[in-house]
Amino acid sequence: MATDRLGDMRLFVESAALGSLSAAGRKLGFSPAAASARLSKLESALHTKLFDRTTRQLRLTEEGRLYLQHCWIALQAIDDAEAVLQAGQTAVRGKVRISASADFGRNLLNQWIEEFSGAHPELTMALTLTDSLSNLLQDDIDIAIRFGLPGSSAMVARRMAPNWRVLCASPAYLARYGTPQTPADLVNHRFIVLVTAAGPLNDFYFSKGAQRWSHTVPMDRAWETNDGALARAWALAGHGIARKTIWDAADDIRAGTLKVLLPDFIMSEVGVYAILHRNRYTMPRVRVLLDFLTDRFGRAADDLLGDLAYLPEDRDALAALTRPAE
Repeated sequence: MATDRLGDMRLFVESAALGSLSAAGRKLGFSPAAASARLSKLESALHTKLFDRTTRQLRLTEEGRLYLQHCWIALQAIDDAEAVLQAGQTAVRGKVRISASADFGRNLLNQWIEEFSGAHPELTMALTLTDSLSNLLQDDIDIAIRFGLPGSSAMVARRMAPNWRVLCASPAYLARYGTPQTPADLVNHRFIVLVTAAGPLNDFYFSKGAQRWSHTVPMDRAWETNDGALARAWALAGHGIARKTIWDAADDIRAGTLKVLLPDFIMSEVGVYAILHRNRYTMPRVRVLLDFLTDRFGRAADDLLGDLAYLPEDRDALAALTRPAE
């Protein structure tokens, strides 16, 4: 019997995503024995081993990782072609997979997704929140919202808005420990550090004119978490100084629940970007979401940031927010 290559590819992709061959088989309507047999037949046809399998673990081989990337592209292209034929060129349907940082994703981005889904009821959404960088192919992501540029030429990057990061702390923390006036003063303070898969983000950099400073937070004295939303909550509770993007901190700064520290030493950054894989850039469902997000970021740069939407070299607006009331 000829191999159902597309069906086997779908089983392989689902197995990698779920980390379980039997779970993938159940999802696709196969018994565990049938799923195992189909995977074995696929590996035999490819003359390579796709998974290292034990009774408890299913782990991709290097060849499996490579094949997985191409399977995702091929299967998604087929799904998109079928959707276009069934719905017509003007209809947008299917699932869009987005990745974003935890704090931004739970707050502002989730509000935008609710608005977007109301205008496109036949689209479903998958939102992955992580403060580590996503591998768009490996994690099956259509659009990743990132504060910075991708390191791969295989990706398309569209700049959505300006961005910079601020050190901030609650009034209660500053009343107890004082307000640093220069980067050198940070040695006497407590910190909340975001930890990603690449390691802790505990190196801070500052500039003023031609001068440059850096400060490394000792991790044995820091509160640490892999969740940016929790880091924000800890900062609001007064546990230490946190480093946040202006997008995540703007509402708290305006409300006075967080105060910006060292505004005269903020460094410029490249901005907020939507990162896409080149093979998914023209998909209708991805394109319509990208256009929507471009519009919302443009509005938010004025509506949300308002007088905070300045270039870091022109610091008067933010400095004014950090001065004590007279």
